Amino acid sequence: MGLTKQYLAYRAIDSFNIITSGRANVNFAIVDKTEGRYVAAPAAENVIIWDLRMGDRKLTLRREKFEVTCLRVSPDHLHIAVGYTDGMVQIFDLSSERYYEAICTLALHKNAVSILRYDQQGMRLVSGGLDTELVVVDVVEQAGRARLSGHNAAITDAHFLQRVVDQSIVVSCSKDTQIKFWNLETQFCFKTVVDNRTEVWALAFIGDLMVAGASESGMNVYRLKKHDGALSETLESAVEGLSIDDEDTISPIRVSNCGVIQRAGKGRTVNLVTDSSERVLSCHGTNDLIENFYICTPEEVKQRLAKRLKKEKKAAGEDASAEAELSKQQSLSDEIKRLESIRTKQKIKSIDVVLGQSKEVRVLVSLANNSLVLHSLEASPKTRKAADPSVKVLRSLTRLGHQSEVRSVCFSNDSLAVGSGAGESFKFWDRDAMQCLRTVATEYILCSKFVPGDAYVLLGMKSGKLLIVDVGAADIVEEIPAHEGELWSIAMLPDQKGCITGSGDQTLKIWTFELIDAAEGAGDTKVLSLLHKNTLKLEETVLCVGVSPDMKYLAVGLLDATVKIFFLDTFKFYLSLYGHKLPVLCLDISYDSNLIVTGSADRNIKVWGLNFGDCHRSIFAHDDTVMAVQFIPKTHMFFSCGKDGKVKQWDGDSFEKIITLPGHIGEAYSLSVSPNGRFLVTCGSDRTLRKYERTEETIVLKDVQEEEREQMESEQLATGEDNSVPLLPSLKMASRKTVGSEKAAESILECLEISKQFELEAEEKPELHPLMHALQVKNPVDFLVNTFIRIRASDLEEALLLLPFSVVCELLERLPILLTQRPDQLELLCRVTIFLFKVHMKPISGTKSMKPLLLKLLTMLKRDVGQLRDILGWNLHGLAVLQTEVEQREGVQLFRDATQARRKRDKKRREASKRRLQIQMV
Repeated sequence: MGLTKQYLAYRAIDSFNIITSGRANVNFAIVDKTEGRYVAAPAAENVIIWDLRMGDRKLTLRREKFEVTCLRVSPDHLHIAVGYTDGMVQIFDLSSERYYEAICTLALHKNAVSILRYDQQGMRLVSGGLDTELVVVDVVEQAGRARLSGHNAAITDAHFLQRVVDQSIVVSCSKDTQIKFWNLETQFCFKTVVDNRTEVWALAFIGDLMVAGASESGMNVYRLKKHDGALSETLESAVEGLSIDDEDTISPIRVSNCGVIQRAGKGRTVNLVTDSSERVLSCHGTNDLIENFYICTPEEVKQRLAKRLKKEKKAAGEDASAEAELSKQQSLSDEIKRLESIRTKQKIKSIDVVLGQSKEVRVLVSLANNSLVLHSLEASPKTRKAADPSVKVLRSLTRLGHQSEVRSVCFSNDSLAVGSGAGESFKFWDRDAMQCLRTVATEYILCSKFVPGDAYVLLGMKSGKLLIVDVGAADIVEEIPAHEGELWSIAMLPDQKGCITGSGDQTLKIWTFELIDAAEGAGDTKVLSLLHKNTLKLEETVLCVGVSPDMKYLAVGLLDATVKIFFLDTFKFYLSLYGHKLPVLCLDISYDSNLIVTGSADRNIKVWGLNFGDCHRSIFAHDDTVMAVQFIPKTHMFFSCGKDGKVKQWDGDSFEKIITLPGHIGEAYSLSVSPNGRFLVTCGSDRTLRKYERTEETIVLKDVQEEEREQMESEQLATGEDNSVPLLPSLKMASRKTVGSEKAAESILECLEISKQFELEAEEKPELHPLMHALQVKNPVDFLVNTFIRIRASDLEEALLLLPFSVVCELLERLPILLTQRPDQLELLCRVTIFLFKVHMKPISGTKSMKPLLLKLLTMLKRDVGQLRDILGWNLHGLAVLQTEVEQREGVQLFRDATQARRKRDKKRREASKRRLQIQMV
């Protein structure tokens, strides 16, 4: 058997160029107790915490493969919940040193998560998905509590209603035009508002008002009141023969439509946002206008009402009847005051609002062109001077990334810099720091190449122009009208004396470099220019060109799906490579001029011999169009990327795939391998530039193939997708079955089997099982408890649900011993017991032998839970006593808010005493 060929692995380092992606919302975050400075923004599959003042990244929360669809910072600003396209929700701790590790991962939905919202205490989280369901999660327990089903379309918004009544209520809206009120104790909808004719996209709560944003220009406003439930009214209506509204008899709240807020913006309402104090309401539609509203305090409402009544009386004049008809009731216009709108330069994707101490409203805007802008406006016009502009731009993050999709990337010849070209500019990046060094405003760029010496870059434009850009000055030196059609490809000549360009005008041109005198006033400096040397006219559009390193052949990829090979010196035709079914979009020639690789829109990559034009192998490489291929210098290995977003490495000799790298979300457009072969950079439709680096880790093909096969198998559930319980068809689990829950069920079964075997051989003093050694336990009780502890909280119920009834009975029989010997894990064992009883109540109650066990468990749990409650109560009151003693002894209040209030009072007192002293001196 021969030696297995080994390769060095390339690994993803990081992504850059992206500031914010438009699919998810943005949120203000507090880091290091600083508010209004830090922002949490989605960036493809990651979440970046940006420092707006410094203009750089503070933290990055990572996950692979799946795009972020929504995020929410908790009310205490310590945690952030992030929802993804696969229905997973992860919670990160921003205050921890290990902030990059999720403290909890929850599988909640089948499709993308559309909304996340915390309650006022940050103890519960409600998530809505495109699968039409809502899930309420206990954040402390890290497990789902309730699944609410009733909507007929994707959930668009959801809120905890912790006002008006004391019950636990969730309000949700959906694309099915309905607003539903859910009781979390019964897990049923008790009220549905159906007076919206179009999809409801957003909800906002201000005091006892609920604002609903739909696809119309007006936003409906509802007033929520506690339901009185007067018996007399119900009886009277019954006597009169009217139908009794059964819904209202069970509903704890009454909802009445009290008006409409008209929006000036066009299109549907996309977002409705309020600040934490519920004083400012901001909304935006599908265009570039943000409308802001100020919610008046009761005193301000009275003043506005009095002012309005005074105006109405003046208008009515002496007519007594008209005066009697004047509205003495406060209207919606008295409570809500329109502030100045904010007009942005681009389409808005998301907003967030924070209200400062001096009534300064800060509005964070995420724009469609990959930028973040922080606006400021005054909530009270009286404090503003007439000359000052009302809306100011405080901060903006725009220079850190392209404002359109990146179409081309290239490495400098020393491998230290990266160039990226997009629809509006060309940027130079530092390879290691991944920071933008220079930006040059241009037209739409299709291809780019560094000139030898790295002092200049050549840019091929969609308009057919060829631009020469000075790297140091970040300035366009010369614009050459090279072609009449799109300039699709630039290839450097191996002798470094010129370049070749291919265009949509069916021509291929050879250019030579020359140094010419700079413009007047620049001294003796020389600048680069291009001299047109030769033109080759073809019958089809040229899509890509390449030159063999031995300067012998010129390869041209054409729209007719062929690759033509010409002699470089004479342009004489040599070979035609037939085989692709669709146009050839990319090609590259190996360092020894023996192999040429072509990639096509037919999703195939073909490896050809350049000497005779024979096709060595055709590889079905990607699930969509192959966009770029490039050899690693000095090897026959090459990289490819396609519109399926994947980046793959291939061996050109054995024609085997070496590895699939974590690629783009969406399409991948271009790639570039550094001249030293150590780095790879790719660009795609997700606005990211992704950097990969070659490591010293060796990979064996069979091992990689085995890993990929195992990963595909592990993603498929062994027990199927069905999540229902046979004996309880109405039971809807708040969690979703995952591979983790199946593995957890297997570990419980294995643990019980090992424990049984250990107890049978107990008299002979058997050796500990390797698993018991691994968990560092010496008896079956600790082994079983440790197995439960190691199961993720969100997977525990799903794992217990997969256990057969015989195993459940065996587990219940072991529980009394577990409760006796491991009282420290009472909460976990109690949760396991209650869930097993809830699911298997009928078969357990039908088994007579289980009755004594049930009574024993009930007695033990009551006693142990009572003891634990007493201990907690004792500790709580003991700490309260200690706090009082410390405050009395040191004269310091322990709470920060109270301390700040006391400092303010002391400061005012000192200032007042100073003024009195000054008056006395005068």
